[in-house]
Amino acid sequence: MSPPSSGPTLPIHKSFACSAVATCWAEFLTIPLDTAKVRLQVQTTAAGATPKYAGLVGTMATVAKEEGVGALWKGIEPGLHRQCLFGGLRIGLYDPVKQMIVGKDHVGDVPLLQKIAAGLLTGGLAITIACPTDLVKVRMQGEGKLPPGAPRKYPNAFAAYGIIAREEGIAGLWTGLGPNVMRNAVINATELASYDQIKQMILAAGVEDGVGVHLGAGLGAGFAAVCVGSPVDVVKSRVMADKTGLYNGTVDCFVKTFANDGPLAFYSGFWLNFARLGAWNVAMFLTLEQVKAYAIKHWN
Repeated sequence: MSPPSSGPTLPIHKSFACSAVATCWAEFLTIPLDTAKVRLQVQTTAAGATPKYAGLVGTMATVAKEEGVGALWKGIEPGLHRQCLFGGLRIGLYDPVKQMIVGKDHVGDVPLLQKIAAGLLTGGLAITIACPTDLVKVRMQGEGKLPPGAPRKYPNAFAAYGIIAREEGIAGLWTGLGPNVMRNAVINATELASYDQIKQMILAAGVEDGVGVHLGAGLGAGFAAVCVGSPVDVVKSRVMADKTGLYNGTVDCFVKTFANDGPLAFYSGFWLNFARLGAWNVAMFLTLEQVKAYAIKHWN
């Protein structure tokens, strides 16, 4: 993300398109890590029992062995729906909203607090619109191994939207909206503001803009996002995957998770989450920088 004063920018619709391309590519590359992360987050184990899923490699190996390698890409269809809509909006609107916050006459680098505010606004707005895609993705990823011959409840994403709407009402598609807005606004602000700030600092140190800068800033953004967002990410996954009525909303999920599983449960799968978000951010920002550079050169 370049500060507005640093060069040409794209119109909103073209920025949206570039962001959607970059986020969809990153989603496809890293969704096996996300599938494993969701399985770890929604897993509950009785006292003294051995957890079914353990660690990044172990979880992916268990899923692949029991359900086939393709199961690691379970949820890719709604994942791509989500990234086209959510990713395109949250990233495509970031620079315009940031510019709106500081004002059209602002000169120089945008202060960090204004970057965070822009990320919170675009992340919250985008996930409010795209929440059904996130819900379906979590539901499909959370389905484990079924008995032989048993049909899957959600055969594909479009069917899942209809099934949830019929069984739970249209509002059911926005199940978990509270923790989802909290999680995605916080993570979006952390990712975009930290990437923006880290990149700005590296360039200010005299390093030439290029892949190395994007790689370092992307990893830094991913680590910051996991540190800040893990607790709300765990709660979001548990609320969305809950089909038994165990959790009565966001606060209840926080309380019960803390009481039943302890504070460390909020960082369940931390390194797996970082592997996912770190890889996702690197793939997305590297792609986004290249696609935006191409677009500025050829589409303006």
